[in-house]
Amino acid sequence: MDTTPVRRDLPAGRFAPSPSGDLHVGNLRTALLAWLFARHTDRRFLLRMEDLDRTAVGADHRQIDDLHAVGIDWDPPVTYQTARLAVYDGVVERLTAQDRTFPCFCTRREILDAPSAPHAPPGAYPGTCANLTAAQREERLASGRPPAIRIRSDVTEFSVVDLLHGEYTGAVDDFVIRRNDGTPAYNLAVVVDDGAFGIDQVVRGDDLLSSAPRQAYLATLLDYAPPTYAHVPMVVNADGVRLSKRDGAVTLSDLAAACVSVVDVCSMIYASLGLGEAGEHITSAEALRRFDPRRLPTRPWVFERQ
Repeated sequence: MDTTPVRRDLPAGRFAPSPSGDLHVGNLRTALLAWLFARHTDRRFLLRMEDLDRTAVGADHRQIDDLHAVGIDWDPPVTYQTARLAVYDGVVERLTAQDRTFPCFCTRREILDAPSAPHAPPGAYPGTCANLTAAQREERLASGRPPAIRIRSDVTEFSVVDLLHGEYTGAVDDFVIRRNDGTPAYNLAVVVDDGAFGIDQVVRGDDLLSSAPRQAYLATLLDYAPPTYAHVPMVVNADGVRLSKRDGAVTLSDLAAACVSVVDVCSMIYASLGLGEAGEHITSAEALRRFDPRRLPTRPWVFERQ
């Protein structure tokens, strides 16, 4: 069980990568923004490895090295979600004792094929298993299909405040909090960890904006105040598609092999944020001095290596 001391008394921001591979320029830009937002507001800054899913051997250490290389520091220790499995299980048990959950035996295909409620977004859970009788549950268990655990939501939508997008209202359904293989779901783990460590500011890519209402709603069920969000623009390739390793030299190691230094990478990132001129070499400390969230660009950055 994780023995990291819980600090909820001091506000914090965070960066929470999945150690499935090396960080690319888009990840590093988001990490720098999360760091800038936190330090600009005198918050602690925490690093969490979201390693519940597929990971690559050594990727966490390479990510840590790359974050140090671009000038990011954080308040120790680095948290690993796999060290907190007992915590997540305890939260699921607590919610279940409050009749806030139910087992779900549906496959993804069954959910997609099921009739949706009026005005429900595509893929929203239709409530198939929400009111099964005890006998029906036993019958499904006897078939050998293990259930996922879903939250029993009493709202259909929830609103969050985002520093870049303003008030955002999104759909909330009976979403999964523990998968049928026993793994805590992302929407549960991220809320539990943010609440436990006093993270009240979440800066991440705007592709995750639609998940914020579900997470903020769950936070209220767990007696946590939802964080303030800042969903920042993504980094995309020349085709307007989110940047990935398939785009070639986009990690620090690949760029170094192409004779692009860390200093040059930081220069490109800071120029894209309006914190420096093209080719200007500035430190993270200088970027922090210049940082003004009100002047951040709101459109994706098209990354084209010079």
